Amino acid sequence: MDRIYLSPPHMDGIEFDFLRDAYESNWIAPLGPHVDAFEQEFGQTIGVEHAAALSSGTAGLHLALLQHGIGPGDSVMVSSLTFSATANAVVYTGASPVFVDSEPASWNMDPDLLADELEDRATAGKLPAAVVVVDIYGQPADYDRILPVCEEYGIPVIEDAAEALGAEYKGRSVGGFGRCGVFSFNGNKIITTSGGGMLVSDNAAMVQETRFLSTQARDAAPHYEHSTIGFNYRMSNLLAAVGRGQLQVLEERVEARRRVFDSYVDRLAALPGIGFMPEPPWARSTRWLTCVTIEPGEFGATREDVRLALEAENIEARPLWKPMHLQPVFADCEMAGGDISARLFEQGLCLPSGSALSDDQIDRITDIIATRVSR
Repeated sequence: MDRIYLSPPHMDGIEFDFLRDAYESNWIAPLGPHVDAFEQEFGQTIGVEHAAALSSGTAGLHLALLQHGIGPGDSVMVSSLTFSATANAVVYTGASPVFVDSEPASWNMDPDLLADELEDRATAGKLPAAVVVVDIYGQPADYDRILPVCEEYGIPVIEDAAEALGAEYKGRSVGGFGRCGVFSFNGNKIITTSGGGMLVSDNAAMVQETRFLSTQARDAAPHYEHSTIGFNYRMSNLLAAVGRGQLQVLEERVEARRRVFDSYVDRLAALPGIGFMPEPPWARSTRWLTCVTIEPGEFGATREDVRLALEAENIEARPLWKPMHLQPVFADCEMAGGDISARLFEQGLCLPSGSALSDDQIDRITDIIATRVSR
């Protein structure tokens, strides 16, 4: 049987027109007219005034932290249930991540736990320099509860929306809730540029500084003059051309993934021990990945049993992100809570969720889960 991948790229054909233009104009190096256009169109799409196209979402997080003056001796509070890039960017600056557990309602950073932790740290004189909130698996965090408590202590919020392009919180696109937001266009995301990212903000100066730092911080001079350390973090014109084509079908891709999620619910929800990532009433998730939880005592098998059964039939599935506070590389970091994200990792599985996934493929996946693993 042909392999079913977790989240493969979904190209529409529009990308070729933009790529051809980039190729024929010989704009194939970093920067160029498609980069400028992609930034403008992206900002308009999500309702944020300014955007800087970068080589990755990780680069965006790194530059966001640097522009908030974060460095050695600082701490940054970070969602524990996330991909390692979120925490890695903190370490790049020399600061230390402090992890915060998830809430059951959204699987994102627990606002109450964050508030308690900030109160304790304020009393001890150990407030973090920033809070990085992740919109996990395309699900917005609860910003109306997170932002006020951070504002109370004067702590900037950076939004890691790498997995959540197209998601909405109370009718408003993610990416614009913190001082800045960061997106990823990795090959497995809802839209892709093969590799790339975007930093967005309503603060024009921040985005301009992002562009400056991401092009090796070259000062305005006829020669190569540098007064600060820069980075090679800019997006190429070719990749931006792909992104412009992909952006035109963003809403179609989101709707397709939501339909995939609904199809899984229709076929699996009645099985004992199977649960699905919730969608709070204030959120519109992209369902970037369909995430299920498997309670082995009720289902009769573990999530690893299910993963291996699917893999034996050439179907890719993956456990949920292993929380950062359980990662060996962050073993010495502080953690607030931990039980919720640890349980989600133990029981959670991401099923194939590509926007081109067919009903026949979903039937193939769910038949294996229902008949080969379940009691």
